[in-house]
Amino acid sequence: MIKWDRSRGAPEPIRALNFVPEQENGEPLVHIPDFAPSIRLPRPQTIPYCRETVALMAEQAALHLPSGVHLAVTDAWRPVERQQKIYQWMSKCALEAFPALSYASLRRKVNRWVAPFDQKAPPGHSTGAALDVMLVDDDGEPLDVTSPFERFEASPTYAYGLSEKAEKNRMLLVETMLGVGFSNCRDEWWHYSYGDAGWAVRLGKPFCIYGRADLPLDLYEERNKIWEEALESRPNPFLPSST
Repeated sequence: MIKWDRSRGAPEPIRALNFVPEQENGEPLVHIPDFAPSIRLPRPQTIPYCRETVALMAEQAALHLPSGVHLAVTDAWRPVERQQKIYQWMSKCALEAFPALSYASLRRKVNRWVAPFDQKAPPGHSTGAALDVMLVDDDGEPLDVTSPFERFEASPTYAYGLSEKAEKNRMLLVETMLGVGFSNCRDEWWHYSYGDAGWAVRLGKPFCIYGRADLPLDLYEERNKIWEEALESRPNPFLPSST
């Protein structure tokens, strides 16, 4: 098991998220390339929308990176329907990997990786507040932030045992994103948000400013089809890799 520094970052149990008052400010979802032209979008299934302030902050983060290093967004706004399908898929994978566990234990395992869709606090991605990000080079190749571990083995942001290169790249990402006002989910080095319930809990804010947001299906229908096809071929993340 990978050890990590639990003194850094803030826990965000679902119960705490559900207690955050929501004061939706009505800010629109915007097309990321229009508001953050420096952001790379390497995955065709990514729906390239988020809240306007989030997009502007991401652009500022991208501009703060050194030459030859770029900020890439791998996931942004998600419709609740996509979040539900992710949760149900992860639940199926967990049951396959741990058939002897109780329902409550399986749910805790799934909640560790994906926000439930059936709680008072909407998932961060479904509010347009959250971005999953990584660093890439000029050719679009990801910079190493996990060696010598596999990606999910070293998912906690402050994991111990990273190589010097991976640690340097990871801390560059962390410091850049936090420096422009994002908060980080300490369980996932790639997940940052501003304005949602997770942000409020991590930073001790009295309320969140973004609730659930929706877009017309025709804006993302093709990307959703690509995503659904990709989901069908994904390996079970709870089972050992076959490679």
